[in-house]
Amino acid sequence: MTVRSSPLALTVLALLHYKPLHPYGMQRLIKQWGKDQVVNVSQRASLYRTIDRLAAEGLIRVRDTERDQAYPERTVYELTDDGRATARAWMDEMLATRRREFPEFPAALSHLLMIAPEEALAALERRADNVAADLAELDAILAAHTTDGHARVGALETEYLRAVAATERDWLCAVIDDLRSGRLSWQGA
Repeated sequence: MTVRSSPLALTVLALLHYKPLHPYGMQRLIKQWGKDQVVNVSQRASLYRTIDRLAAEGLIRVRDTERDQAYPERTVYELTDDGRATARAWMDEMLATRRREFPEFPAALSHLLMIAPEEALAALERRADNVAADLAELDAILAAHTTDGHARVGALETEYLRAVAATERDWLCAVIDDLRSGRLSWQGA
């Protein structure tokens, strides 16, 4: 059986490329390094399932078990040579190949005829406000990254997310304008 790539699996391998870690340390670093912008670690169970899959395939292995009075027993994992090779292959594939993804927003847009144009307008205006807030947050993250003197490569995912959000903002503004002006309507469609 070959382990299927996923953003979380790649992130676990990348973290263990950095240094051996226990799952709590992985989750903490993902959040500390801002990788939670691109990898969902809100449910710790999914992290543990991913670790179990990677271990079962020999991509990572148990290095040690830490015992401390203040904490429960923690299993520390390390990357194997197969894991290192797999991570590099996944990186190449993920960087080079555009995959069809199925996010919620386009799915909702495909069923817009279910609601009235006024309802769509109100919802899209709220989304535009949320995108504007996201853009401000991404700009702050990028500014802090630059101010701290970090290499640009460490913020490329944030640059990408900002570019996508800016494009979405521009598209939303155009659709909202068309809805307000009546150029876009589905009355009688």
